[in-house]
Parts: sequence; C-alpha cells; structure tokens
Amino acid sequence: MGDYSTNAAMMLAKPLGRPPREIAAELATSIEEELGDALEKTEIAGPGFINLFLGDAWYREAAAAMASTGAAAVPPVPESERIIVEFVSANPTGPLTAASGRHAAYGDSLSRILRAAGNAITTEYYVNDGGTQVENFAASIAARMTGDEPPEDGYKGTYVNELAERAKAEGHEPADLERLARTGVAWMVEGIRGSLENFGVEMDDFFSERSLYEDNLVDRGIERMREAGHVFDDDGAVWLRTTDFGDDKDRVLIRSSGEVTYFGADVAYHVDKIERGHDRLIDVLGADHHGYVPRMAAAMEALEGGKAEFEAQIMQLIHLVEGGQRTKMSKRAGDIVTLDELTEDIGADAARWFLLQRSHNQTIDLDLDLARSQSSENPVYYVQYAHARIQSILRKAAEEGGEADGDILAAPADPSEKALVSKLLEFPGQVHEAAEKRAPHRICAYASETAAAFHAFYRDCQVVGAEGEGVEAARIQLCGVTAETIRQSLALLGISAPDRM
Repeated sequence: MGDYSTNAAMMLAKPLGRPPREIAAELATSIEEELGDALEKTEIAGPGFINLFLGDAWYREAAAAMASTGAAAVPPVPESERIIVEFVSANPTGPLTAASGRHAAYGDSLSRILRAAGNAITTEYYVNDGGTQVENFAASIAARMTGDEPPEDGYKGTYVNELAERAKAEGHEPADLERLARTGVAWMVEGIRGSLENFGVEMDDFFSERSLYEDNLVDRGIERMREAGHVFDDDGAVWLRTTDFGDDKDRVLIRSSGEVTYFGADVAYHVDKIERGHDRLIDVLGADHHGYVPRMAAAMEALEGGKAEFEAQIMQLIHLVEGGQRTKMSKRAGDIVTLDELTEDIGADAARWFLLQRSHNQTIDLDLDLARSQSSENPVYYVQYAHARIQSILRKAAEEGGEADGDILAAPADPSEKALVSKLLEFPGQVHEAAEKRAPHRICAYASETAAAFHAFYRDCQVVGAEGEGVEAARIQLCGVTAETIRQSLALLGISAPDRM
C-alpha cells in the first residue's frame, strides 16, 4: 500500500461536497508536483486513499539528512512544560520490592521521554516518614532489639533484624521509639536510594512527609482552599467539599482528634509542588489507588482552578514467574523478592526491559528464565545484540579502510535498506507519541522493530566490501545512523547499548 498513505481526500469530501476519489486525484497531482523526482508514483485506492511510492532519491536524501543533522534528533514540543514526576514513593519501612521496580522503571523512563521531547522534568520520591506505619516500624525494630516478636501490625522481615543489630551497635535505646523511627527510616531511605541507583534511577529529590508539618504546609494548603470556599468544618473535623468537583463524597482533611488524614497530607504535598512552579504534576500510583484519583483531582481543582494540571498513571501488578510458579511479595510478612535481588538475578537492563515492554495498564508476568537467557528469544538481548553487531561492522570497516562518506544508498537501493531508513525516520514521532500517551512500552516496541529491520538489512546487504560506487560508504553510514538510533532508544528506557556481546 505504498511507503506512506493519506486519507485526506475522504476527510475533505463532506466539507467540499465532492466525491473523495475526485479530490484524491487532484491531491495526487499536487503531491507529484511537490515531491518531483523523490516520488516514484502515487496510487488512488479504495474510496479515496492516496498511496505514495517513494523513489531511491527520496531515501538517499532522507538518510543523508539523518546523518548530517544527527540520527535520533527529536524536535522539542511547541510548548514545553515544567513537569514533576513523582514515582515509587514506597513506604520506607522495608526494602524496595520487585513490584516497586516496575514503578521505578516506568517513572524513570517516562521522565526521560518527556525530557527528550523538550520538557523540563523533576523526578521525586515522596518519603512517608510519618504516620502509623512508621510507628509500627519503630516498634518492630525495638522488639527485635530485645529479642521479642514484632507487634501484630509490625514488620517481620529479616531486614528488621539487621536494623535492630545496627541500632544496638550504635547505642540506640529500644524505648526511644521516636529516635528509632527517624533513624530507621533514614537507613531505609539510604538503602532505597542505593537500590534505585543500582537500577539506573537517580531521583532529583526525596521529599519528606514530616516537612509538611515542620514547614506548616498542611495549614497553608487548607487555608488556601478555605479562602476559595471549598473547606468546611463539621463534627469537629475539617472537610474538603470535593463533591463540588465531581467526587462521590466530601473528604476529611483533619479528623476531630486533630490528626491529619493521609489525604490531607497529600493535599499539602501537592500544594508544595504547585508553589515550586510546576505546570503539570504526574503521580505514578499503585493499582489500589483508583479511588484516590478523583479526590486528588478535586483537591487540585480547589487549589488552583485548573492552573496546574494533575494526572495520575495507575500501575498494574507484576508477577515473577519461574518454572510456571508465581512468587508473592509482602514487606510485612518478610516473604519478598527485593529489587536488589531481581537486579542481581537478571541484571538491570533485562529487568527494566521486561518491566517496561507492556503498557503500565496491564498486569505482567515477568518470566525470569527468559530474562536470564542470552538468545534472540530474549527481546532486550535481541536489541542490544543489534547494536553490538553494528559496532563490530564499524570496527571491521575501520580496520579495512572503509569510508563512511559519500551518498547514502546510492541507487538502486535494496528494499531492506529502504525499510531500515523508513524505520529510523520514525524515531522522533515515536518519542513524541510515547510522551503524549505516557507510554514507554512504545519505545520497547520501536527498538525491537528497528533491530529487526537492521538484522534483515544485514542479512540481505553486504556492508564492508560492498560492490558499486558509493555503496559501501552508504551502508557504513547507514549502520552508524542505526546504531545511534538504537542507542538513543535504549537510553530512553534506561538500558545500556553494549559495543560487544
């Protein structure tokens, strides 16, 4: 159906009041005049599709343009935004699990893609270092320090024993739960930061929930909404009238006991995000947060009247599969697979790929056996191998004195060369599409397709020593453009592009 096609004639038929095929004939003539020798032919198909068949000259010019301007160059969006992407934000009461790794891979890759599209990005981890779960965490450490079992709502993982031993060695008292809470959380955040960095994720900021109270952000946020008429008092509690903005019921910000609710603290946190000057707030949330989204969207509307855009990306579950068996993960019970263990087992590159290759809206089964394998069946290995193979070709070309100068794809071009050029030209559009749809998995698919196009090209076309004037140089240069595109695609996923495998 051609190299490209358009349904413009059918879209114009109604407003122009003319048959679409008649309009298509006029458009085809105009296109032929505009593209000249670059166009081999046009063809009108069906009710009015126009199929374009491009000639060798067009591919030659397109490939040359990529080589001269830099392959994988992505033009910025017309209106860039200051975006804060908050992700992972797992409670600092245990090590990051493999499930948190999906949040980390998605949030980090999405941030890279949004930045590549021309936006100013800040990444942030919200540290829940207050509340009941931290009290239970401190009580669990204290219990292990004295040889007792953690409380029923406490944490029983072996990491708690290690924290207890460290606390005793540093002179902590089991009775000083406040100090244990602060110190234990600090140690966990230190470990979390290390796990993320080992996974290829470097957060710009770690935001402490405690600072919301210390900096009076809770009261400030509530006062802003009260001035706008959206906060009211009832039965001693402070409420946000979220029903004004489509929520199914109003929400409590401060209980009658004076305790700030989780929602109240989160509203204050988003007040701070707004005050830092962000245009868009993206929260990457767990699968159990569907009910949270409308109330937070309502709070954002009450805070800003829509001036700062809020959006939530809901992650679905991950199951680790080995030998057909799924592994369960729980911080409290201690029966967990940590992110560090997953990274050590299959490597950060494979882990990130397998956590990103499906839409975040889908539950995934991560096949550990496949992720460990070094074969073309393993998709990340397949893509990385394409890059390594190209580097081997370029090294061989350099050793034999091959040149990468001259006209790319000296005519006649092989069909697999054309297919590869077409795929490379898609990269900027794929980045913008992935950014717009918040869909890093699209880059996984694109990288796989590009690797497949290259492998087909390499199968069909000799590179070093190719016969014909300018053909070797053209193909060497095309290999370089392909390598850069694959490298940039993998970089958007936070995955390395090895030169040797």
